[in-house]
Amino acid sequence: MKKSKPIAAFNSPYELGVRMVYLLNSLHPVGADLQKLVLLDYAVVYSDDLGGPPSLHTPVPYRGSEYLSRRELIAQSLYLMSTRSLVSATMDETGITYFAGDNARSMVGALTSPYLRELKGRCQWAAATFATISSRDMTRSFAQQGHLWGAEFEAANTRGRQWQ
Repeated sequence: MKKSKPIAAFNSPYELGVRMVYLLNSLHPVGADLQKLVLLDYAVVYSDDLGGPPSLHTPVPYRGSEYLSRRELIAQSLYLMSTRSLVSATMDETGITYFAGDNARSMVGALTSPYLRELKGRCQWAAATFATISSRDMTRSFAQQGHLWGAEFEAANTRGRQWQ
């Protein structure tokens, strides 16, 4: 008999999917493309890095590299949540835009754990702060601030060492 592979709870399409539902619900009625959702996910998780409320997760070294590794997981999570009408998507000449699905508001209203209340607050902050900024401008801004390249560079400069 073949053992089934355990389903990962952390850094899984499910975990990121829940964050995407909360984030898209906060953006409603506006949507976002995949690039913007990746950046907004960083903003939600590490809001303190961007001058927002305390970070939702503990800031870890090299967290900027999470931006690169999460893109595929977020794409998978959007698909997963779309199978339950928690996320919807439209396609036009500019690409694919994701929106809160028909069931998103019900899910966000029904779940009330302390973590999810904090998540909702961070998503509302990120939506209010970044909703009107284009994906291209957000990418440029985050890169200029060093958030896409990692906290390791900031830490090295803080310690007085310069990267060669």
